[in-house]
Amino acid sequence: EEEARAMSLAGVSCLVTGAGGFLGQRIVCLLLEEEEAPAEIRLLDKAFSAEALARFDKFKGKTELKVLEGDIRDVTFLHRACQGVSLVIHTASLIDTLGLIEKKLLWEVNVTGTQLLLEACIRCNVQHFIYTSTIEVTGPNCKGDPIFNGDEDTAYESTSKFPYAQSKRLAEDAVLKADGQVLKDGGTLMTCALRSMYIFGEGCPFLQGHLDKCLLNKNIYLRFSRKEALVNPVYVGNIAWAHVQAAKALRAPQRAKHVRGKFYYISDDTPHMSYADLNYELTKELGFGIEPQLPMPLTMLYYFSLLLEMLSFLLRPFVRYVPSTNRHLVTLLNTPFTFSYRKAQQDF
Repeated sequence: EEEARAMSLAGVSCLVTGAGGFLGQRIVCLLLEEEEAPAEIRLLDKAFSAEALARFDKFKGKTELKVLEGDIRDVTFLHRACQGVSLVIHTASLIDTLGLIEKKLLWEVNVTGTQLLLEACIRCNVQHFIYTSTIEVTGPNCKGDPIFNGDEDTAYESTSKFPYAQSKRLAEDAVLKADGQVLKDGGTLMTCALRSMYIFGEGCPFLQGHLDKCLLNKNIYLRFSRKEALVNPVYVGNIAWAHVQAAKALRAPQRAKHVRGKFYYISDDTPHMSYADLNYELTKELGFGIEPQLPMPLTMLYYFSLLLEMLSFLLRPFVRYVPSTNRHLVTLLNTPFTFSYRKAQQDF
């Protein structure tokens, strides 16, 4: 009976960071749709669109919604956000695969922001903490070693020095190491991390960017990933649902024993395909096409990217030039990298 009660979120006060984002919005809507919905959801982000707030209002029901606009690096703001909360779902993050964002800012938000939030949770006696991590924490590594249908026990040499991947790895480490920390009231903090595959779905900001480029290329997608570089993207509704299930599992004493302090790969049954082919499959009914092959052989594309990186480095004292591609991105888009969600299915 205690387990069944814990598996419900009724009466819970929950904080969702990044609640105005692509994934955060879906998590909030699913929480609001729960048969036994939380008593309160605090929505934290640097800003919210009118559309997002209208959407939350539509699903609201009896749950109290509190909008908190502020900075994840502001200790006072975080303390106020966490007071009286028992569950935190931390999705807020800067995503950057091109190197557009200064490394210092990336670190401040992704790493320091997560550490400050964990400290606020300990001071405010928050018991459950779920972190949205990424597949890039694992890889692909610099050598482009593939993984086919990997799981949480798959050994892999993660060597990526790319700032975004590093920042997420350090943040995930901080979250998992914080599991078991003693709270101010003597309770225990329980944490877990969900390593998401590439997320697609309605409102995906990345697809919008690819579509814009496609329209400029006479409705033909440029192919920057080989057809055989299979990955397994996850639908936004499914990764959002995984967060809700993880929250319930952490609250149920028997399940929490298996879940806490661990990371989980989150994918779904979307057919395995390359990133370029995913964009094409999602929009081909609208009449879009795709180039049959890479703009140049893969090795040449890799060294061309290196050349652009060197140019960027040489220009740094005079101007900030961010290349349209880099070696990390070429490797990421052209390495087969697929994972099973079996462990999450079993433990949640």
